[in-house]
Amino acid sequence: MGFGKKTDFETGRILDLDKSYLNMIKPAVEAAGLKCIRADEIVHSGLIDVPMYEQLLNADVVVADLSTSNKNAFYELGVRHALRPFTTIIVAEDGIKAFPFDVNHVAVRQYHHLGEDIGYGEVMRFQKLLTEALTQLVAQDSTSLDSPVYTFLRNLVPPALQKEQEAALAAVAASAAAAAPPAATNAEAATHRILMAEVDKAQSEGDWAKSKMLLETVRKLQAESRALLRAAAPVTPTQDDREDPYILQRLALATYKAGLPTEAAALQAARDLLLAFDPHTSNDTETLGMWGAIHKRRWALSRRPATEPASPAETPDLDEAVRAYERGFYLRNDYYNGINLAFMLNVRAAEAASPAEAIADYVQARRVRQEVVAICTQWLAGQSLRTDGNAEQPGADPKNRAGSYWVLATQAEAYLGLGQEEQAAGALAAAYAIAPQPDMKASTEEQLTKLRELLLVNPLRLITAA
Repeated sequence: MGFGKKTDFETGRILDLDKSYLNMIKPAVEAAGLKCIRADEIVHSGLIDVPMYEQLLNADVVVADLSTSNKNAFYELGVRHALRPFTTIIVAEDGIKAFPFDVNHVAVRQYHHLGEDIGYGEVMRFQKLLTEALTQLVAQDSTSLDSPVYTFLRNLVPPALQKEQEAALAAVAASAAAAAPPAATNAEAATHRILMAEVDKAQSEGDWAKSKMLLETVRKLQAESRALLRAAAPVTPTQDDREDPYILQRLALATYKAGLPTEAAALQAARDLLLAFDPHTSNDTETLGMWGAIHKRRWALSRRPATEPASPAETPDLDEAVRAYERGFYLRNDYYNGINLAFMLNVRAAEAASPAEAIADYVQARRVRQEVVAICTQWLAGQSLRTDGNAEQPGADPKNRAGSYWVLATQAEAYLGLGQEEQAAGALAAAYAIAPQPDMKASTEEQLTKLRELLLVNPLRLITAA
């Protein structure tokens, strides 16, 4: 399965696949009496490929989560189907409306993902379903075909990993480890999972410089691993050099947040990292949101006092931010890209030389905010349903407080931009009541102050005056 947050390109939604694993799959597997291991939990030194393929061959049961049509998950499912005729279970989030031909006649157990999390009722339903399926599978003593390969090619004999094959694989791994540079050898004990846990901790503490340093280490280790893999078994350049997009995205975020050695240099470095995803044509809303944020900050950094007109050299960053947020918003229909799009439209309206262009951007900003209010309202209603009918405030669960805070703060900003002061005050009070960190309030207040200043420039008054 995929790790972390991935974009479902069929629906444009971003799903936190770690929630699928930790809340449903792993508990269901353990409830069936089995030990559950995901690829990033395999402690190894050198190449991950060797233990991964060994697990795909030897594991008593394999669960493949095809959510977001993850390419690696599809490929590894194919490997499993080729190696073992039995004991493979396929699951997927129900955003996939049509499966590819090769798996559309295989049983797929589906669950409903909310994006950032999964509803409690759905967690309990799917855990029970998956546990029952696993228990039944084990009880059948591995005699029921579930691999289409062995279903249609009846005379196949499943392969077995012989001792000499095991020794050969071990020799390849050992030679690769011996050829690794000292930095890689020193980092062998620190697995990808441990390093990423440290990244998460540093980010939660606001230590973006440390987060950046750790991610650069992860990126370096991955590059060395790819180099060792090329030496052991050369493949095509496009396969060799492809970096992990999740690591690059997080590194870009940590880079511009750290602001080192200067804010301008950090923004440029983060921008250069994201160029690998071709942001102008990307459908990844995470990439688009960061691309917009980087250019928004570049615009603010290079901007003269509001009393002076913008120079031609400054406006590309403004337009680039608008384009990125706009594309991200209409792909995913999410509140983050939406509220930032509305803000940047107001910025551009305030800078426009033509009254017609100013009015167009100002009106579009209002329409976007109306959609953002609706999105936030729907999200908060969904959170309320998860409290089993109790009238608890959104974000009563500490794990969800940060997410609920930003939705409420975004709703408050949208209401303020629409001139609905009373609704804005109510949403803001609800947000402040559950803010898990004091700096969140400061960030929101700073943004609302900027918005109030922007709203003083109202091009619609030109129509009234005419």
